[in-house]
Amino acid sequence: MITLKRASALILRRGVTTYQRTLCRKDGLFRVHPSVSQALAENKPVVALESTIITHGMPYPHNLSTAKEVEAIVRAEGATPATVGVIDGEVRVGLSPEELDHLAQCKSSLKVSRRDLPYVISKGLSGGTTVSGTMIAAHRAGIPVFVTGGIGGVHRDGENSLDISADLTELGRTPIAVVSAGVKSILDIGRTLEFLETQGVCVATYGASKNFPAFFSPQSGFASAYNVCDPEEAAKLIESTLTLGLQSGVLLAVPIPEEQAAAGRQIEEAIQAAVTEASDKGVTGRDVTPFILQKVNELTQGKSLQANIALIHNNAKVGSQIACALSKQKNERILKSRSHPPGKLSADSQPDIIVVGGTNVDFIAKGKTKTLHFGHTNPGSVCQSFGGVGRNIADSLSRLRQTPLFISAVGTDTNSDAVLNYCKHMNTSAVARLEDQSTATYCAVITESGELSLGLGDMDIHRHITEHYVSQFEKQLSSATLVCLDGNIPVSTINYVCSVAKNHNVNVWYEPTSVEKVGKPFLSDAWKSLSYSSPNLAELCTMNKTLGIKTPEVLPSTLDEMLRVAVTLSRPLLEHLHCLVVTLGADGVLLCGEHDAGTVSLQPRKQKKKRQLCALHYPALAVTPEETMNVSGAGDSLAGALMAGILQGKDTDSCVRMGLLAAKTSLASPHPISPTLTLDSVDPHKIQTQTWPRPRFMWIE
Repeated sequence: MITLKRASALILRRGVTTYQRTLCRKDGLFRVHPSVSQALAENKPVVALESTIITHGMPYPHNLSTAKEVEAIVRAEGATPATVGVIDGEVRVGLSPEELDHLAQCKSSLKVSRRDLPYVISKGLSGGTTVSGTMIAAHRAGIPVFVTGGIGGVHRDGENSLDISADLTELGRTPIAVVSAGVKSILDIGRTLEFLETQGVCVATYGASKNFPAFFSPQSGFASAYNVCDPEEAAKLIESTLTLGLQSGVLLAVPIPEEQAAAGRQIEEAIQAAVTEASDKGVTGRDVTPFILQKVNELTQGKSLQANIALIHNNAKVGSQIACALSKQKNERILKSRSHPPGKLSADSQPDIIVVGGTNVDFIAKGKTKTLHFGHTNPGSVCQSFGGVGRNIADSLSRLRQTPLFISAVGTDTNSDAVLNYCKHMNTSAVARLEDQSTATYCAVITESGELSLGLGDMDIHRHITEHYVSQFEKQLSSATLVCLDGNIPVSTINYVCSVAKNHNVNVWYEPTSVEKVGKPFLSDAWKSLSYSSPNLAELCTMNKTLGIKTPEVLPSTLDEMLRVAVTLSRPLLEHLHCLVVTLGADGVLLCGEHDAGTVSLQPRKQKKKRQLCALHYPALAVTPEETMNVSGAGDSLAGALMAGILQGKDTDSCVRMGLLAAKTSLASPHPISPTLTLDSVDPHKIQTQTWPRPRFMWIE
């Protein structure tokens, strides 16, 4: 049997993506439901929903029926609902019907805000996420729109008690759009709006007026800074906020529908009476809101509950329409950018970077029993995902504001339809669709404990990324700044691209895909035309072996020995290569190349010359097992971000840090290349992380 670690390595090298964390981990802190993950991957609208309304906002069974009705409204508007909750110490984005029922009837559930997350998770408890708790989870999953009833705020007498909801500070530091009916009238609405302004939160009323609503009333006596009239206008506001990278949210205040607002006066009178009773009884803190809501429901004989449900239904409808408009605008922008893609054969369209490599559609089947019985149907789960080293790198580059031309091949089957639909944000105009061929697929059958039981791959189509086909793009190849090749393509194609690169002084990045394939350029002098390569230590050994250079029989296990061996094995290759990026897994990355003012030069060289060589070792960013959702795309994310940094003319330190941040983002995502990957998310000057360790410098003799 093969260990889980070995299985992960095998899967990684075949481009298989563990699309859902539930297929490979059950002890993590964060899980995204398959329907939510799939929708996000395809740029379809998703709406996040909180769960304190289930656990603390309404009595059973109204809480459960309301939660299901809200999800149904979201689906009816064309979006995917993602109710967020914590169950047995795991944050779940998207709940099954059984999980909704569990939260609705759980008598020991807690209210989970930002401050409560560590405790609830550490104790393995369950709870409903508040506005701030839901924002954190939704943002981490890549969901831009969150719908709730009303947000918290500054409590009355808050200037003395400092009782201010964490919802407000979360809006100031988490870039997500919150759609609500304003804030409850039991709060100090004026000071709440002042606090939001201090936090830099953009507040807008949804509708023709700037009147800021007070939950049960369409008017509070206060005004929002702005108003948006329809879903399209709201979506543009959200998109501009996210694009600016302000790291703060947007509050969209939706007035209660007029037909329910008629009961607002009676409800407001009941609220004032309930507030007085709460004060007389000494009810404080987080107990105030549920006490008042229950008392108001009694005083209004259920009218407040009906109005509350109607209000939430309306918010869900409006929020879903906004999410759909936001998704539509994003997809239209992608299509517009592809209407004249950089890879089209035209005299005035030349891409800076070209990626030539494989595209895979992967299936992972995981059994639910310790032993799988061949010849029988075994219970389990199956998911589909999209990989391929070349595709992953082109995906990473595309999300980092590059416009790579991706040259690959797929069949004319349903798998090709699925992968090309997934890759709408990329320029796939040079991906050949071949008749009578099957899109590359790989299937891994894994036992419940994570042992690889069986793997099957159909990669024959990679042989059709031929020299003849790629030569159609010779004009683009000869004028590109950088060409990236993955090891899946035929030797003849690699040799052809290297020949073009040599004749036109084009830099080539060679990305190995396995120990078996890494030696392809080294079977001839083609490797002398490479500028960059990013092997791991085993692949670096094979490169040397292919050239007839002696290598260690056993790879070292300590970091110092690994660095020494990597430096030694890099030396002969650097006679021609400009830079080697040796990946060391959890031990970071080693850059080997030309010395330049105390660092390794990453920028493309103008000409080959005798130079002084050195190496820099960068430790990996700390990632806990609990944070790790998917290991399949970290290396490709690293390479893509390094290339993006090089093309943007950044210094070596910035390029490497971009790569390490991209790898960390990939590890925390259920996708090989995280849909949330952006230039801002890998900007080392904008991302607050641990103190960056100083790289270790070594001379190469």
